[in-house]
Amino acid sequence: MSVTMGRTDRLNRSRKTASAAERKNAGAPVDIDDVVTAEIVGISRDGAGVGRAGGFTLFVPGALPGETVRARVKSVKARYGYANLLELLKPSPDRVTPPFSRGFDNSGCELLHMDYAAQLRWKRQTVIDCLERIGKFKARSEIAGAKRARDAGDSAAEAGGFGDSSGAEAEGVVRVHPVLGMADPWHYRNNVQVPFGEEGGRLIGGFFARGGHRVVDADVFPLCHPHVEMAVRKVKQIARELGLSGYHAATGKGLLRHLVVRYGFHTDELMVVLVTNGRQIARADELIGLIRREIPGVKSICQNINTARTSVVFGEATQVLWGEEAIYDTIGDIRFAISARSFFQVNPRQTATLYRKVVKYAGLTGNETVIDAYCGIGSISLFLARRAAQVHGVEMVAEAVADARRNALLNGITNARFSAGKAENVIRRWLEEGLAADVVVVDPPRKGCDPALLEAIIAMKPERVVYVSCDPATLARDLRILAAGGFRVVEAQPVDMFPHTVHVECVIGMQRIDS
Repeated sequence: MSVTMGRTDRLNRSRKTASAAERKNAGAPVDIDDVVTAEIVGISRDGAGVGRAGGFTLFVPGALPGETVRARVKSVKARYGYANLLELLKPSPDRVTPPFSRGFDNSGCELLHMDYAAQLRWKRQTVIDCLERIGKFKARSEIAGAKRARDAGDSAAEAGGFGDSSGAEAEGVVRVHPVLGMADPWHYRNNVQVPFGEEGGRLIGGFFARGGHRVVDADVFPLCHPHVEMAVRKVKQIARELGLSGYHAATGKGLLRHLVVRYGFHTDELMVVLVTNGRQIARADELIGLIRREIPGVKSICQNINTARTSVVFGEATQVLWGEEAIYDTIGDIRFAISARSFFQVNPRQTATLYRKVVKYAGLTGNETVIDAYCGIGSISLFLARRAAQVHGVEMVAEAVADARRNALLNGITNARFSAGKAENVIRRWLEEGLAADVVVVDPPRKGCDPALLEAIIAMKPERVVYVSCDPATLARDLRILAAGGFRVVEAQPVDMFPHTVHVECVIGMQRIDS
C-alpha cells in the first residue's frame, strides 16, 4: 500500500510540475491551489464573476461586479482560469442573502445572491453588449419615457411602441427598453425535471451538481410553484417507501431516472411523469394509488421509458398509467393542452407579457398574412391568429404540429394552419407557391435561425419581422444578416422569463427598409 501511495504521490507531483511548466510557458501568473485576491469587474454568460488577479482573468462563481474577493484557483488555461470563492473582502451593494442558499448555485439559480433590480439591469446590458459587439449595431440604453416604464408588472409590456423610435431609426440606433421583470420573481415555474440517484443506498432526487452527473438531493425548489415542489417531495417519499431504486449513470442500472411534474397555473391541474430505465415498475399499483391519495389536484400519471445511455431526459415511448393524457392551462385567453412531452413555456405569467409584445411588434390590423417559424405547439400562432387574416405555422417536430392543430380546435381558431418540416424548406416552398407574408415571426432554439431560413425570409420580403430569442448572442448574429438583407432593427424588448438565472428572453421589432 505504501509503495502504491508513494508512486501516486510522485506521479501527482510530476503532473503538477509539468502542468506548472506549461502554464509558465503560457504566461499564466497563477497555479492550481493558489489563494489570490481578485477584483471582480463583470459577470460571465454563465453567471460567474469575472475577476482580475495580477492582470490575469479568473472566473469566480458567486462573485459580483465591484467586489474584492479571496479565491482559490482550481484550474488554469493560457489566458484565464477558474477559482472558488473563499471570502468577501469588499461586498457589492447589489449582494443579497439568498432565501434558499443550499447548493442552488449549481442548480441553474446562478444569480440568487444578486438583488433582483440589479439582475434586470445586468440582463439589459447583456442584450446591449451583444447587439453592439456581435451585431455591430448602435444600441441606445436610455429611451424617451424610460422613467415611465416600470421594470416589473404586466402593464409595463405596453411601454414604448414599435416604429416610434424617437429618431433612432434615422440614426441607425436600436432602442433597448428596460427589461420587463416580475413583481414577484419567485415560484414562477410550472414544471420541473428532477434527476434521481442513490446515496448510501437511499433514493435521492434534486438536481445535478455543476459540471457533472452527481445528483444533489433537494426538497426545496424556490423557482417552482409550491404545488410542483409539493409533488416532487411526495413522489420521492412514496418511491422510498416502496423501495424503488434510483438510476446510476455510470452503470446504467436502477429504475427511476427522472421525475417530471407539470402544473396548470390557471386550472390547478397536476401531471406526474416517471421516466424509467425499463418498462416494468415494481409495485406499480401501490405507487399509482399513493400518488393519487397524497397529491391533491393530480389529473395524470404517466410513464416515459428511456433505456438509452444518454443525458437526454425523455425516451420515445410514453404511456398513461392513470388519468388523462393531458392537462390544461391558459395564456391570456388561449387554452392549451399539455401532454407529457409537449413544449410549454415554463413561466405563464411572463409568457403573456412576451406574447403581447410580439403581437404589438407585428402591427396587425386584421388583414395580414403571418408566418410563424419554429411555431412549436402553436402558442404564438394562436395569439397572432386572433388579430390576423391568416397564420401559417411551421415546425420540424411532427408531434408539436399535432398539438398545435389540437390547440387551434380547442380554441375554435380556424385561420391558423400548421405544417411539419424544416422552416427553411417549407417557407421556400411557400414562396415558390406564391404565398406572400406581411409579417414573419421567428422563435428559434438557443442556437438561433438556420442560415437558409434567414435567406428565405429575405427573399420573401415581408413588411415586418419579429424575432423572439432566448440567446442574445445568436440573436445579434442573425439580426446582422437580416439587416444586411434589407431590414432595419427598430427596437428590442428584453423580458425576464427566468428570474435568478442568467437567461434573458428578447423580442425584436424589424421593418423592411423599402416598405
